Amino acid sequence: MTDIRVRVGTPEDVHQFMDLCLQGSEENGFVQPDPQKLLAEVWPALNRDGGICGVIGAPGADHFEGGILLRTCKLWYSDQIVLEERGVFVHPEYRSAKGGRARKLCEFAKAAAAKLEMPLMIGILSNSRTEGKVRLYERIFGKPSGAYWLCGAETGVANKLPPGGTNKAEH
Repeated sequence: MTDIRVRVGTPEDVHQFMDLCLQGSEENGFVQPDPQKLLAEVWPALNRDGGICGVIGAPGADHFEGGILLRTCKLWYSDQIVLEERGVFVHPEYRSAKGGRARKLCEFAKAAAAKLEMPLMIGILSNSRTEGKVRLYERIFGKPSGAYWLCGAETGVANKLPPGGTNKAEH
């Protein structure tokens, strides 16, 4: 087995990274993604301008095994800069494979925050396999600092919405 490694994404990775973002949005989104808005977040991070992308996959590969998008930002109530995770995604083909890709992407985020000497804000917004994800995050990051709820929506239905449509989740 090859050693799984998270590398820093580069501008040359834009197409494969955008593919991951769109797959993640389709699988776990609760609103429809706007590819231009996604690119507006991804491109600066791939250029290490206010963010960074972690990638599992060789440069020039047809597709990546996983990725994480991290951006620096100021919270609405502070001028302090934090590192905010915008998305973590492991391609479905690699979720059950050995190597702990999700864990490695989370460790990449933790290391980036430590190197930048800023707090990391990372979380889980998912209605699928949530308990296992929470256990993984607790092992890496410790006790959670709160919880998150969606009212009137659920994740994983964005791809079922009509363009400009609303999310009326069925229960």
